Amino acid sequence: MNERKQIDPAETLGALSRAQLEELVTSYARNLLALDGLWFQAVERTRGMDEAMAHDCAVWARFPAIEARRIKELLDLGERPGLDGLERALALRFTVFANRSVDCAREEGALVFRVVDCRVQSARTRKGMPLHPCRPVGVNEYTAFARAIDPRIRCEAISCYPEVTDPGCACAWRFTIGTEE
Repeated sequence: MNERKQIDPAETLGALSRAQLEELVTSYARNLLALDGLWFQAVERTRGMDEAMAHDCAVWARFPAIEARRIKELLDLGERPGLDGLERALALRFTVFANRSVDCAREEGALVFRVVDCRVQSARTRKGMPLHPCRPVGVNEYTAFARAIDPRIRCEAISCYPEVTDPGCACAWRFTIGTEE
């Protein structure tokens, strides 16, 4: 009979090099995005785009707040870290590690976050599928994330399929400080 050995995640991670840890984070991020795409496509195939979008909107109204709270705690951002805190937190989102290119800039009292090269849209294009109409999902996603970082933060879609106003990116979002609701 073989002896069982308890697996210690800290020990396992401690044995990896920095480069291996970075690759692991990127791999986990891509895996999570792939999982999201697989369930979406399963619903899309069996129940249609409208139902898939309804479920997608519901999921992305909740998940980003969970992610944001964990990042906020990790970074010790405090209760109302404003746009500076949001900028730091956005840089650690799983989608930043999963997508090929993202950027962030300050503009007149706002923070603008752009996904330049979106892994989801690229995959759908490569598979000959129509683009994902992600604007309503993105509004839920980025609003939930930002509000969990600081409830005063407001999110506005600048460009996101199917309403593309910036052809230089897959989507763009503007964050500003408003009043707490």
